[in-house]
Amino acid sequence: MANLVQGEIKLVVPGEADFLEAARYLGYAKVQPPEEEVLSLIKECSNQMLEVLTPRAVYEIFELKNDGTEISFADVKIKSKNLCVNLKDCSKVAIFASTIGPKPDALIRKYQMMDTVKAAVFQAVGAMYIEKFVEYVNGLIKEEAKKLGKDTKPRYSPGYGDVGLEVQKDFFRLLPCTKIGLTLMDTLIMSPEKSVTAFVGIKD
Repeated sequence: MANLVQGEIKLVVPGEADFLEAARYLGYAKVQPPEEEVLSLIKECSNQMLEVLTPRAVYEIFELKNDGTEISFADVKIKSKNLCVNLKDCSKVAIFASTIGPKPDALIRKYQMMDTVKAAVFQAVGAMYIEKFVEYVNGLIKEEAKKLGKDTKPRYSPGYGDVGLEVQKDFFRLLPCTKIGLTLMDTLIMSPEKSVTAFVGIKD
């Protein structure tokens, strides 16, 4: 069985938006849901953003080596204790890049000049939607792992712990990120803003 899988996903996020998850990004705790007026605004912004989403992702699975202080796959070597712990017992690693497209960013910028409260809600809704889509991508990778008789570990993104954002360059070099409309700026921040890259360990 081939140990390399590459996929591109174009998906309109289905189902009802997770309004309470969006509220959490606004600072509301699960035990203290937002007021009805705020919840109504979240629903309004969620529905408005849903109309402009263009979620896409690309991923590949590579053979992995992990000596406890450094991981290596393809032609990449990364020294990171945090990533080594996350990928412990993994024989393969998937890397993916995902985005919900440029129009959510444009919507946020538009309202930053018109209505800062609504702009903040759009920021939260965008964060909710990219998280929802990343969970979907993660599920696809988990299905690929099952075909190999394996399971997956929790995803880990560049910029967390001791894994620097410079690792983004390896993602953009190994994955056809431009096919899904992603650009890596000189600051190592991605455009569109509502985008995520991550490692997903695959273990026996």
